[in-house]
Amino acid sequence: MSPFRATPPITANWEHFEFTVDDGVATVTLDRPEKLNALTFDVYADLRDLLAELPHRGDVRVLVVTGRGRGFCSGGDVEEIIGELQKMESAELLEFTRMTGAVVKALRECPIPVIAAVNGVAAGAGSVIALASDFRLLASSAKFAFLFTKVGLAGADMGSAYLLPRLVGLGRATELLMLGDKIDAARAEAIGLASQVVPDAELAASASALARRLADGPALAYGTTKVLLTRELDMDLGSSIELEAITQALLMTAKDHGEFYAAWTAGRSPRWTGR
Repeated sequence: MSPFRATPPITANWEHFEFTVDDGVATVTLDRPEKLNALTFDVYADLRDLLAELPHRGDVRVLVVTGRGRGFCSGGDVEEIIGELQKMESAELLEFTRMTGAVVKALRECPIPVIAAVNGVAAGAGSVIALASDFRLLASSAKFAFLFTKVGLAGADMGSAYLLPRLVGLGRATELLMLGDKIDAARAEAIGLASQVVPDAELAASASALARRLADGPALAYGTTKVLLTRELDMDLGSSIELEAITQALLMTAKDHGEFYAAWTAGRSPRWTGR
């Protein structure tokens, strides 16, 4: 566990989704299959808080997010969220929208690789959670739908108008966010929204293999790469080059870089420690 913790302990049990850790691989399984894993206020809050805790646990090198049953996440629950939002005043509504955005901010700023294993429909907020992940592995039957305009809201929600153009370009992002139509896995892969598409029966194994590769690799290098990719989105070239120069000089003092050289000299594979 990180020594940089205050009094509150690491949370042992998460009530609103299934959370497991196995040999460096953490898995969040959204667990409302009867509603295609629609989100509730509590699920949002727990995701936000879990992502804040992950870097401090000491036993997690990669996070996999998936859904139980035939859906990844169908977005906010119409009855438990949208119905309740109709009763709220502006201040409460702003508190809610800031909370949903905090989930995406935490996904991007958590210095741990995140894999979205999209096993079915990823709609609304579910599509943005997948979008904000570092890798998106899609089952061949999976579908995306950024359907915010379909419910009379702006297509720009939870950071989608920031992230999506940077991934697929402004033109395609405009189409996806404005029209809100479903796109299948093949098109998602063609436009760069999917990292990889695999047969439905192979999704779990493919996600597990990628998670294992990341968990067994140089965790400090992976985490630093993610942080720089996020920070440099809004930097000019000169600032990016300087930040990378400082970062590389720092990582040249890390144990993993020394381990690479020792392994190369000895003709063996490196034994990464993430330090």
